[in-house]
Amino acid sequence: MDYNNVTSESEKHDMNLGKETETMEFKKTTGEMKEAMISISSILNKHGIGTLYFGVKPNGDVCGQNVSESSLRDVSRAVYESIRPQIYPAIEEIILDGKQLIRVEFNGNCTPYSAAGRYYLRTADEDREVTPEELKSFFISNEYREKWEKTPSAASVKQADKKAVKSFWQKAVSVGRIPEGKYTCPIILKRYGLVNGDNLNNAGEYLFGNTHPVTLKAAIFATDEKLTFLDMKLFEDNIYNLLGIGEEYILKNIRWRSEIIGTERTEIPEIPVAVIREVLANSFAHAVYNGRTNHEICIHPGMITIYSPGEYASNHKPEDYMKGNYESVIRNAAIARILYLNKSIEQFGSGFKRISSLCKDAGIRFSYESDELGFKFILFRPQLQSDIPSVTLDVTLNGTEMAVLAILKQNPESSRSEIADKISKTVRTVQRALDSLREKGYVKRIGSKQDPRWKILK
Repeated sequence: MDYNNVTSESEKHDMNLGKETETMEFKKTTGEMKEAMISISSILNKHGIGTLYFGVKPNGDVCGQNVSESSLRDVSRAVYESIRPQIYPAIEEIILDGKQLIRVEFNGNCTPYSAAGRYYLRTADEDREVTPEELKSFFISNEYREKWEKTPSAASVKQADKKAVKSFWQKAVSVGRIPEGKYTCPIILKRYGLVNGDNLNNAGEYLFGNTHPVTLKAAIFATDEKLTFLDMKLFEDNIYNLLGIGEEYILKNIRWRSEIIGTERTEIPEIPVAVIREVLANSFAHAVYNGRTNHEICIHPGMITIYSPGEYASNHKPEDYMKGNYESVIRNAAIARILYLNKSIEQFGSGFKRISSLCKDAGIRFSYESDELGFKFILFRPQLQSDIPSVTLDVTLNGTEMAVLAILKQNPESSRSEIADKISKTVRTVQRALDSLREKGYVKRIGSKQDPRWKILK
């Protein structure tokens, strides 16, 4: 955080740097040196980058402290002696509101970091010592991260999607997670550790590259089995853009209801937008990007599934996170950080708890499945209905009948052989389904056997 540019405005009143965050810490004086080293290690372990001020109260008020060459050396010596692996922070005296402060800007990619031999992680504005189990999980997560996120990609910095980067920082500023300032694409990419020399690193390319690095499959199925699809799309883009694309695809293909609130008519989706965003963002934040599978969105009559490549990373089960306060195992620290700053992710480690709370408030059931290839989050739709607007499927219909009916609603002129090909059944099976649908009053044939056309009755 660089507050040099706001000094002139702040001189009009008592300077306050705002609240402490997961990447910014305040200490009143260098008398809190031990606590400062703990904060540095915990921030490095959680985010890999941060800022600490000496001469600022916990509430953000600038109180100042005496700064001399020896006090700057004391800070440098404390970092050198306490933090392992070694880091090389930028330590300098600054003047804010006429008061002397020490600012320490630090970063590191060799996690986990210890302070005086102990390991800590940042939770909101607090530093918590980790248990051996959490440390083990951290090492496992870090092994993948070190091999992938920071590795230089084949994409040059010039291949960054400047429109996406600009959209990111505008949103991050608007939600208060980065300060206002004069940003450019290179400044953002460098500040948040997304470049390696003249190239984007893997995290930078996958977040903001214009090289279409990530694939998202999206489909609508006629039944709750992945047999007959009514629509299928393949999107290739960067993570930032795919979050919006995935959200739009889901919202366009689920049911909405109208409610009169006051004097205004409001459209409300069957699955809350906040739930969809949280699940999508977490699926991209925690994925393995050098694996064998791709991201998927599947919309079925009874459920929506969102699939994320890569084995579930934490030793804690999702229900543990819903009930307790556990540290999230961050597989992709740089990606997760960008999504947090953009408020796609509300808070680190709170995804399952937040989703659970939102679903409970909306009366939505959910579940999950996990194996060595990936993690699937399942949102159950409120009623068993087709994805064709205003049509409710009779629960007495079997799967084949439901699939045939859904296809006819999209194209009433579909032949038996076309339907059979789409649902991977024989023509004879399709004919039996058509006969049953006629008997149950769902369809009526208005064309000849040679040129069939169907009228949908309900």
